[in-house]
Amino acid sequence: MDKTKSETGSTKLEAVMGWVDKRFPATETFEYHMSKYYAPKNFNFWYYFGFLAMFVLVNQLVTGVWLTMNYVPSGEGAFASVEYIMRDVEYGWLLRYLHSTGASFFFIVIYLHMYRALRYGSYRGPRELLWLIGMAIFIALMAEGFFGYLLPWGNMSYWGAQVIVSLFGAIPFIGPELMEWIRGDFLMSETTLNRFFALHVVALPLVLCILIFVHLVALHHVGSNNPDGIEIKKNKDANGVPLDGIPFHPYYTVHDIHAMVVFLFIFCAVVFFAPEMGGYFLEKPNFDMADPLKTPDHIAPVWYYTPFYAMLRAATYPLFGMSAKFWGFVVMAGAIVIPAVLPWLDRSPVRSMRYKGIWSRTMLSLFVISFFILGYLGTQAPSKLGTIMAQICTTIYFAYFILMPWYTRIEKTKPEPERVTG
Repeated sequence: MDKTKSETGSTKLEAVMGWVDKRFPATETFEYHMSKYYAPKNFNFWYYFGFLAMFVLVNQLVTGVWLTMNYVPSGEGAFASVEYIMRDVEYGWLLRYLHSTGASFFFIVIYLHMYRALRYGSYRGPRELLWLIGMAIFIALMAEGFFGYLLPWGNMSYWGAQVIVSLFGAIPFIGPELMEWIRGDFLMSETTLNRFFALHVVALPLVLCILIFVHLVALHHVGSNNPDGIEIKKNKDANGVPLDGIPFHPYYTVHDIHAMVVFLFIFCAVVFFAPEMGGYFLEKPNFDMADPLKTPDHIAPVWYYTPFYAMLRAATYPLFGMSAKFWGFVVMAGAIVIPAVLPWLDRSPVRSMRYKGIWSRTMLSLFVISFFILGYLGTQAPSKLGTIMAQICTTIYFAYFILMPWYTRIEKTKPEPERVTG
């Protein structure tokens, strides 16, 4: 009796799916991207962060929608509405902390995701376009974070945005007009707040979702890279199935759920016990309302921008008739976009750091160390020693990219295996 009911239910489900598949490729799409998409069987810890980035994105979208229901994008109402959310809206404090902590964790997982690409050569052909789309996501994410940073209308938000927007004023000829156009006013005002709110809530989330969709389509078209950096499509069985591949579903979907559970423990611990993270996630001056007449003692962006902010401050000398501020802007912008040309800089015969030589290993280590030091320096008040250290670390940061065609070509590498290893 129970078996008959089960078979009947299964038949009805198949009939429904058959009806849907005639009108929309639901099963075909699921098979192409999940159950019949073969991923390398040697994924390791570093391959969690792409999935976790998607998970945090969902958190940001959901909590962002709920926050906008009580947020007022006006000069007089913005700060008060955030306080209202924190104090009077039921579980509003939790939504706000989930969103603010989620922003920091978004950048944590994105930076780790990008590091994995550097480590295993995921930017190399045939994944050049995939890497460029990923860089577009990174730049859109930075813009999204910046526009959202102003919305609480706290004093650090106000002055931090004022400093960043004023950088555009250093561009020759069009700078002052461009700065005024971005703000929509002569100073940071309610007009600026409104346009930043529109960009943060509507335009950039839409751009991010489209770019991420294209990123996933491109990834599943060329196939995933792996820690060995070799193509699993080169070794297939008689049915055309990669010998070193396994279906993404159910193997890696279940695998990623484990990572999500561990991530949630860490994420919730921060949300409930340290949402301000000592002033790094939520700065103390941001608990005061924006005041154009009261400058914070030390203006600094939120932590995930501080490496680039330190590079901006490292430019202290005018050159070719251009101000140091202009060159700082050039250095900062260059630091953000230069990773996009990595596929054409790496001349190594192998992809993965497992088989590259001592030069690549040393330069990647120095690059990571310099990035951390720059991040710390960006949180500190300017000093002579700090400026010198920032200049040294900025030089190392750019040397990693500029010297890559040389050191990847001359170093001695290990031979890649024919099949993936563990």
